[in-house]
Amino acid sequence: MHFQWYPGHMSKAKRMMQEDMKLIDVIIELVDARIPLSSKNPDINQMAGSKSRVILLNKCDLADDSQNLKWKEYFEGLGYIAVLVNSKKGDGIRKVNDAVMEACKAKIERDRRKGILNRPLRAMVVGIPNVGKSTFINSISGKAAAKTGNKPGVTKGKQWIKLNKSIELLDTPGILWPKFEDQQVGLHLALIGSIREDILNSYDLSLSLITFLTKYYKGALTERYGITESDIPEENLTAVAKKRACLLKGGELDLEKASGFIVDDFRNAKLGKVTLEFPAEPAEDDVLPIKDK
Repeated sequence: MHFQWYPGHMSKAKRMMQEDMKLIDVIIELVDARIPLSSKNPDINQMAGSKSRVILLNKCDLADDSQNLKWKEYFEGLGYIAVLVNSKKGDGIRKVNDAVMEACKAKIERDRRKGILNRPLRAMVVGIPNVGKSTFINSISGKAAAKTGNKPGVTKGKQWIKLNKSIELLDTPGILWPKFEDQQVGLHLALIGSIREDILNSYDLSLSLITFLTKYYKGALTERYGITESDIPEENLTAVAKKRACLLKGGELDLEKASGFIVDDFRNAKLGKVTLEFPAEPAEDDVLPIKDK
């Protein structure tokens, strides 16, 4: 299965972001805690240059708690200020203000020495489609300041949101990058719903997910569906279809429908808290080039 999705509006959004970089002091990047690397747009590092950086591991409530802590340490090792966030419930939101102030500490001090006081910090909020940017902005601002939706591509234009006297946020549309060099990245993005449903094959998606679950989260399928787990993904999918009575006309099993159940259950954490990728030792080249200017 080959994954690729880069609509024309994303190219335009990227150009807008590049133009707006000169206006901002810090970048707040949201990633999905279940796939922190796969949901992190590599183009952002190139566009950001030496800007201060905050990374939010959003939807942390859906991810494996032990892996959340490891990912937080991983990104801090790269030079980010990292915060675990559940934007829907507001968990971790109060820490974001402090994280922004910490990331911009050197700039605030430089401004103070120049006699520039009380100028609000300007933060750009970035992230791929469906990572939860709009929900985060609504949560931190305490009002419906940005449109929300569970489909990629809801945020179309840019808008400034004043949080308080100290911080202003610039919302941006979610963008992917033109080519996934690693198709595993595309698979992960498809599983969390960051690629449009109509270009996906839910059967293949579910088999990939089942293979991962039986290796790293044994018992998850048994607990959810009451099946006896097999080492053969197709047998597990067939068992789920039987348990859920997914039938076509004539009594044939509807494996496509069963596949949809499994993928949806993963997305809603009904298979438990699952993280699809685990942190390795940070590469030296990945450390942020933030300069104290």
